[in-house]
Amino acid sequence: MAYQNPQRNPSPQRPGESGNRGSLNENHRVDCQSLSWLSKVQFTVPPDKELFSETAKLVAQEINESKKHVNRPSQLRRFYDEIVLWEDKVRAAPDRFEEYLPFLLMMNAKAAYAQGRDVVSGEFVCLVRHTLAQVQDEKSLHLCKLFWEAFMGFYKLERPKD
Repeated sequence: MAYQNPQRNPSPQRPGESGNRGSLNENHRVDCQSLSWLSKVQFTVPPDKELFSETAKLVAQEINESKKHVNRPSQLRRFYDEIVLWEDKVRAAPDRFEEYLPFLLMMNAKAAYAQGRDVVSGEFVCLVRHTLAQVQDEKSLHLCKLFWEAFMGFYKLERPKD
């Protein structure tokens, strides 16, 4: 017979929750390719003239319209802050970009974890994945950071009370 700690009880099920807490339910799954607005986010040199204005505004509106989950600005800000952190590190030591890249790309796993906890939407995870996939060098990382800065500004406009 296996030992069971009497102090540790499994957490009770919430109403409407299935017994399988370890996997994403069907409401979490988002087909990123079906998000037409995502294709407008391209980090080219020079950047599209609307990338930090109309495109960032459109993306903020689309992420805000995700009704399945609450994308609180504080949660989204964590991802932006991490992009800023890595961009600062790369700017200070450009020769270490390749060394830092795996840690930057680990944000994909962090976004998936946040989605599993129901604190960000699948659409937001698609945005994280899409933007990080375009980071190939110091310049594209800088454009990524600037896009996220613009996105966060417009997102705060969408959710002013959060």
